[in-house]
Amino acid sequence: MTRQTDRLPTVLQTLESSEPAALERLFELLRIDSVSTDPTFKDRCAEAAAWCAKTLTDIGFAASVRPTKGHPMVVGHLKAVAAPGQKRPHVLFYGHYDVQPVEPLAEWEYPPFEPRVTEDPKNGPVIRARGAQDNKGQLCTFLEACRAWKTVTGGLPVDVTVLIEGEEECGSPSLPGFLAEAGKELKADFALVCDTGQWDKDTPAIATQLRGLAGCEVFLKGPSRDLHSGLYGGPAINPIRALTAILGQLWDDKGRVAIPGFYDDVAELPPEQKAQWLALDKLDSQRFLADIGLTQSAGEQGYSVIEQKWSRPTAEINGITGGYQGAGTKTVIPSIASAKLTFRLVPGQDPDRVAEGFRAFVAARLPKDCTVSFHGERGSPAVGFDITQPYMKAAAGALKDEWGRDALMIGMGGSIPIVQSFREVLGMNALLIGFGCDDDRLHAPNEKYNMTSFTKGARSWARILERLGQQ
Repeated sequence: MTRQTDRLPTVLQTLESSEPAALERLFELLRIDSVSTDPTFKDRCAEAAAWCAKTLTDIGFAASVRPTKGHPMVVGHLKAVAAPGQKRPHVLFYGHYDVQPVEPLAEWEYPPFEPRVTEDPKNGPVIRARGAQDNKGQLCTFLEACRAWKTVTGGLPVDVTVLIEGEEECGSPSLPGFLAEAGKELKADFALVCDTGQWDKDTPAIATQLRGLAGCEVFLKGPSRDLHSGLYGGPAINPIRALTAILGQLWDDKGRVAIPGFYDDVAELPPEQKAQWLALDKLDSQRFLADIGLTQSAGEQGYSVIEQKWSRPTAEINGITGGYQGAGTKTVIPSIASAKLTFRLVPGQDPDRVAEGFRAFVAARLPKDCTVSFHGERGSPAVGFDITQPYMKAAAGALKDEWGRDALMIGMGGSIPIVQSFREVLGMNALLIGFGCDDDRLHAPNEKYNMTSFTKGARSWARILERLGQQ
């Protein structure tokens, strides 16, 4: 066992020499088709949970599979006895073993649950499989860092609790109840979440903001039944026409959401952060749009593409339905039209208040002979983190040591509801560090994970654990 002052170089060397075995361990997990949203794969999800518990136990954690009403959770603890008068930092690491469905299967170049390393023209060697990045590859970077520390020193620089769930890809229905039951056991100083990404394949990042979400489906009902458009066209209200007219007023000519009060609680970025993001935007905005075949931002005027993605709220129509949609023609005025909408929110906005504002917006514009109803309302608030916190600075320093570049403090346009749950239920903030890339094809055929992300991700976590242990 090495001396305390020599431990990190030896840990990093151990990670290097053991990488072939680490890759095979990841492949074992990738071969398990743990698709959580499809009941057909229930047993395979249970198998993935058992694999996680056994792996944690092999590393040295006290680990077990915890049943839920859905797919099981896995919890592990690896703690040390602190010296008298000394309190060791304690972190909760979160990941998930479930994956998205693989359809359309015909678009996969290789079988999705037969992992392999292939050569990618842009990224070099990459791991190909469903779950390679989201989240099995990311999860294993942390586990391998813990394994190397335990091998070299017999312990970890900090106390670690691990929570691995099996329903992240289907909305985590069992998680609220589990956090309520096991909250005392899971409580730590803060959480580590490895379900995010880098700025690019060579530049690490820490996510400091997550947008929230409010969503619903709106139904407009007009006539009592579908009508012949030749007999009733003109006098009869058409719900599709009424609904699209209302939705067309959701934005003004500058791209701002027109719901009264929508921006009341939206704060402007601090000047330093805005300056950093504007510098990044010059590098990213054209590439970002070009990658999806576009040339001009359609978002809120007066804000950069990066600000529009990370720090400005949005309203989007995700689907709209009404009338006949089959082959050929059917000349009807439909009785009902509907649309699915989501609002991406920023810190300060209340999802319930946004939903209430949208309902009032629709009601104020509803034609006389139409009625409206709202279904499937859901929401979670946005989350922002203080980048001056010591653990944030420690992680940034560790990432710079590994990657040779400053870690960028970035926002995220998406939502990770578990992060807000940690804050609300367990009173913990989170440190969001991931090693995914934009081109990893998450949730799509041919998902991949760069070998550099896997290698340097594990080395980054080894460095971060050491830095946190010095706090």
